[in-house]
Amino acid sequence: MITQRRRTAGIRLVHGDTNVHIDPGPGAVVFSNWARLSPQGLDAVVVTHCHPDHYTDAEVLVEAMTHGTRSRRGVLAASRSVLYGNEDCDQSVSTYHQGLVEAVEAMVPGHRFVVDDLAFEAVAARHSDPETVGIRVEVPGVGSLGYTSDTAYLPELGEVYGGLRLLVLCTMWPRGNPLRFHLCTDDALKILEESRPGCAVLTHFGMKMLVADPEAEASYLEEETGIPTVAARDGLHVILGEGIEFRGPRKKDEPRLIEA
Repeated sequence: MITQRRRTAGIRLVHGDTNVHIDPGPGAVVFSNWARLSPQGLDAVVVTHCHPDHYTDAEVLVEAMTHGTRSRRGVLAASRSVLYGNEDCDQSVSTYHQGLVEAVEAMVPGHRFVVDDLAFEAVAARHSDPETVGIRVEVPGVGSLGYTSDTAYLPELGEVYGGLRLLVLCTMWPRGNPLRFHLCTDDALKILEESRPGCAVLTHFGMKMLVADPEAEASYLEEETGIPTVAARDGLHVILGEGIEFRGPRKKDEPRLIEA
């Protein structure tokens, strides 16, 4: 986040006319506009926990989603720490901004909500913000995908993320480098072996991961598990259809199609 060697703008989920922004850290507004994904076209903002690399642009996106605060519309789904604060974190989306949207969803494990025809479920995580959640999303006609957010390895995550076509893992550090409250590649390996998704994406890299080379870590996981695994890059597009296509941000990047 501090060096911006990799962006911290979060993830944009697009299905038909439905747009959802997940974990809008620093740069979410700037790079949404850069990618021609207008923040004013959002239908929901999802924030999994109360750390600045995941929430800093949430209030601005809420103002955009509500068309400059003029229309009460859209969903704000966030952990209870984000909405109300707790012993470790102050409230990070103001009461004023929560009052601008049509619906506020306080995410705890097992909580379900819908955004148009997308069905979301908050799932377990273990992080330094104790109210952190991951998410599962069911997409009609496409299947299901998951996002771990920041978490330590938990034995139940294999079941929590079972049956997915795509699993996005926040994998902070490489092999041989355990880190409290985060995943390293060794933890990601256990989750993949237990959950067996159709394919996986690694993201949320710390400096040790960047030095070790995320692509090498993804290749290792694919070799060990047989599950196609891709290291995220800024601007990566993942397109779920009959197969899953990965498109890099540059014209010279060769797309990869996976039958999953």
